[in-house]
Amino acid sequence: MAARQPFTDSDTADEAVRATCDDATICKRFATSKGYWKDPYIQYFVRSVGERKAPEINRGYYARVQGVNHLLDAFIRKAGCDCQVINLGAGLDTTFWRLKDKNLMPRKFFEIDFPTVVARKIHNIKTKLPLSKPLIETHSTDSLLLDAHSLDSDRYCIIGADLRDISSLDEKLKKFQLNPELPTLLLSECVLVYMTPSQSSNVVHWAAETFHTAMFINYEQVNMSDRFGQVMIENLQRRQCALAGVEACQSLDSQKERFLKTGWEHADALDMITVYSMLPQDDMERIESLEFLDERELLQQLLQHYSICWATKDKLNLGLSQLAY
Repeated sequence: MAARQPFTDSDTADEAVRATCDDATICKRFATSKGYWKDPYIQYFVRSVGERKAPEINRGYYARVQGVNHLLDAFIRKAGCDCQVINLGAGLDTTFWRLKDKNLMPRKFFEIDFPTVVARKIHNIKTKLPLSKPLIETHSTDSLLLDAHSLDSDRYCIIGADLRDISSLDEKLKKFQLNPELPTLLLSECVLVYMTPSQSSNVVHWAAETFHTAMFINYEQVNMSDRFGQVMIENLQRRQCALAGVEACQSLDSQKERFLKTGWEHADALDMITVYSMLPQDDMERIESLEFLDERELLQQLLQHYSICWATKDKLNLGLSQLAY
């Protein structure tokens, strides 16, 4: 129970965090319906396109998806697909299916989230053939290991777990054949910020201790001490969603520091306005022609308040510290 103490009302707080999973999926569904990027699988998690999202939100999600995918795909290529991926707080993410379609499948792809989120995702996978077929095609036996809060196949595994309980998380991953000797990519998008600094440090430290050759990609808020950042915090608080770990989001340096203090050899961080400016120019021209953007200044402010931080340790000398934009 100790891991739950920091929340004054843990059930309400956790429920609010779980709701952010739907927010992200709905926003991605709308952006893909507008043609910002292709994701043929997201429709199986969110049926309707939903209400219109502002162009700056769509561009922000475009930058997030492209920015994270750039580093993720580069890591898998460096490892020659002989690696594993752990998506922490994966929600209804479709990365596994995208990687299969690109022939960039790691040896195994793990997803972790709250048990209630995992139960929903398993239901979607079981009842939607385009989601289940790729799992079956990459599995060597007739039956998948399945219960209410976990599904395990040869190449894909989804586990219901609380990231604040590291020993339980470690035990569950090892039960499903996590291999500490393989190069490992860990991914978290707007996840660590909902945990206290000590809880998120425990996650980051556990990863550094467990894997000798690894990369951790963390997408979340930054520059949160200015007025725009304060408004973001207040908006989330109104939805009972406290950013318990916001102190690590004060600057790019504080983002990097979290990793360098917990056993990672190398860390880099960029705000999303910088990442946005480094994305391929021809695709930028394409997406900027999709919708007229009235509020360019608002887009800039949004992008200045999110970042990608990536940290590496590289015993196998794969050249992970060279991975960048």
